Amino acid sequence: MTRSSSDAAGGRQRPLVHGLLTLCRGLTLGLDYSARVIAVTAMAVMFTLLLMNVVLRYIFTTGIPMAYEIHAVLLPWLVAGGLVVASARNRNIAVTLLPDMMPPALRRLILIAVQGIVLVIAVSIVWSGQPILRASTFQSLSTLGIKQVWGYASLPYSFACISVIATCDLLRLILRDETLEESLVTPTSLS
Repeated sequence: MTRSSSDAAGGRQRPLVHGLLTLCRGLTLGLDYSARVIAVTAMAVMFTLLLMNVVLRYIFTTGIPMAYEIHAVLLPWLVAGGLVVASARNRNIAVTLLPDMMPPALRRLILIAVQGIVLVIAVSIVWSGQPILRASTFQSLSTLGIKQVWGYASLPYSFACISVIATCDLLRLILRDETLEESLVTPTSLS
């Protein structure tokens, strides 16, 4: 007789399994919140500077020169924040035709394989992006004078977060966290 993540007598999860699931849920939630703060902050700063630039150009016929360059730093962070939020909330674009046709046990295996592939891709992007990150330390924005590495740093942030989320999702699938399985197979894509 095999032993599942629930005790037969009480129907409760073993302490180690419960602790791992709680840790994974907490990590995913923390990354979700950090990405939301980053995305909202980037959008607010870009919008405020753009609005100020428009008003100043209208009133004084001259604008803020840095308003033309700030998007080179903040737009990648806005996109990175959106990627992490979508990954944490399982709201990324997905084709669920194959998992929908499978019985639950096989569906879980497909979901495990997909999360494994996402993990490998995210880690490889972080790894292969290192030369770009190093090269961007030598490029400066002309008006702001800051290094472009500050914009490119969004790449390792976003894909490192996605790899942590994929690892947590893998653990949750292996440990049979029903809440995750339900959210992965329920159509939540906004596309």
